[in-house]
Amino acid sequence: MDTRVRFAPSPTGYVHIGSLRTALYDFLYAKGKQGKYILRIEDTDRSRFVEGALENLIKSLEWAGVKHDEGVFLENGKIVQKGNYGPYIQSERLNLYKEYINKLLDKGLAYRCFCSKERLDKVREEQKKRGETPMYDKHCRGLSQEEIQKKLDEGKDYVIRLKIPEDEDVKFKDLIRGDIAINSKEIDDQVLIKSDGFPTYHFAVVVDDHLMKISHVIRGEEWLTSTPKQVILYNYFGWEVPEFVHLPTVLNKDKKKLSKRQGDVSVSDFKDKGYLPEALVNYLALVGWSPKGNNEIFSMEELINEFSFENVSKTGGVFDVEKLNWVNSQYIKNYDDEKLYKLIKPFVVKEELLNEEEYLNKKDWLIKIIDLVKEKISYLEEIDSHIQMFMGKEVNADDEVKEVLSNDGVRDLIHAFIKNLEAIEEVDEEFTKNIFKKLQKETGAKGKNLYMPLRGAVTGQLHGPDMGKTFIILGKENIIDRLNYTLKNYTK
Repeated sequence: MDTRVRFAPSPTGYVHIGSLRTALYDFLYAKGKQGKYILRIEDTDRSRFVEGALENLIKSLEWAGVKHDEGVFLENGKIVQKGNYGPYIQSERLNLYKEYINKLLDKGLAYRCFCSKERLDKVREEQKKRGETPMYDKHCRGLSQEEIQKKLDEGKDYVIRLKIPEDEDVKFKDLIRGDIAINSKEIDDQVLIKSDGFPTYHFAVVVDDHLMKISHVIRGEEWLTSTPKQVILYNYFGWEVPEFVHLPTVLNKDKKKLSKRQGDVSVSDFKDKGYLPEALVNYLALVGWSPKGNNEIFSMEELINEFSFENVSKTGGVFDVEKLNWVNSQYIKNYDDEKLYKLIKPFVVKEELLNEEEYLNKKDWLIKIIDLVKEKISYLEEIDSHIQMFMGKEVNADDEVKEVLSNDGVRDLIHAFIKNLEAIEEVDEEFTKNIFKKLQKETGAKGKNLYMPLRGAVTGQLHGPDMGKTFIILGKENIIDRLNYTLKNYTK
């Protein structure tokens, strides 16, 4: 059987990091097996539908480089569907679900349930009081055809439930967890069709996966308890059961499920802060999966070649932002300066450090800054503070810097530096190579008593990128202006 996998999200809002990891594992497995990766949209729960969520979903996946072969696409702002197994949007497949539910009804493998919400709530409460697991009590399972017809004639609302077999072990294999067996006594008579005529997830997913020839069902472990119901449906229809893969949950550092309450959890959150898609995907692959060697930096091609479910953990993977920052910093450090110049533009313009025209006119200057500071940043939003350091004629020093600048000898050091600057035409590599030795000879200052006051006097910081390159980017006039500002405001 050809390898065909699907990512089947609901358009209910932002794309969660955990969802992106599921899509990524789908993609990696399919590509590693020369198979197909499909994007299907499960939108039958109309109460949770969010306008624009589908477009956001597709854009987020495309940005991350997790590109599907068939399914739902966005072209020129419009939703289109491509492939031989469509429609790929569940709400457009209602006639198919109707056809297959009727087959189950005709065989007596599903039944109509007319129980009101009030009755169901009461039954569950009584079961809880007795310490039982709340389940449907099969009240409507034994209704005669006449009783059913009478209720239909009276216009009573109903759902359609799956008739679970009595006392039978339901078995299936999970590629991460191995062989699993659950007795049917523990399985509820699941609702397959809701009172509004829309299918539930449990029914639609089986029909869709079978008709789309899905070979491997890859999804979060929260669906593990639902799998026996779906296996029963496969058996009732006489269909081949696919391989199942239930992925461990993505956890926060407290080992709890990653939640919006604890901070950034959507793909957009990380994109908006300037994380590189390659880095986010690289790190996410490692949240629950362990490669064979010690390498932690992988291209997409390398991930495809190395990935397997054999090395995916049964327990939740911890999403550590600090580790993500490290991975992202490795990518930024090795990124092409021209590409970074294009990528940082939204951050610089948004913070009004430069307008659009200034940004274009100062390209060479910005690329010099990027080349100098890219080793110091974890995500692109941090570039703003580094660019700010090179702007303006004033020096903004904190208490720690002020203390260094107020030490004896600092004024003499700064005056000596200004005198050397006034004697040259421009600050170049030769000047920066010799100036520190020259100032040491002229003032007697050395080590941190030389470097820290000079850096603080020019940049307002005690630590930072290469000082010589920093001086070249700032230029002679700017440095002199800043040194005079420091003499006036921060030295004794």
